[in-house]
Amino acid sequence: MTRMACYVQLEAKPGKEQQVANFLKNAQPLVEQEPKTTAWFAMKMGPTTFGIFDAFQDEGGRDAHLNGRVADALMKQAPNLFANKPEIHKLDILADKLPH
Repeated sequence: MTRMACYVQLEAKPGKEQQVANFLKNAQPLVEQEPKTTAWFAMKMGPTTFGIFDAFQDEGGRDAHLNGRVADALMKQAPNLFANKPEIHKLDILADKLPH
């Protein structure tokens, strides 16, 4: 069962919306190399609002992801792409429905 998750909401700087979308799309191959990441979603929630939701079976998987290449790239690109510094929220999953 998926037990842990992370969520981050991202607000693009004016004029950087397409670059944020491209950054998130290009992150997918990196996440696919993370065997302990159960689920990963990059989302556009509004004209300038984006988000990332990812899920893990345990704390080790979440820690590996947060210390991985996507998180590193996100923080390095933050000053250029985002209106605010990304704030990563650690969540506990109460129930899930994922393909097995």
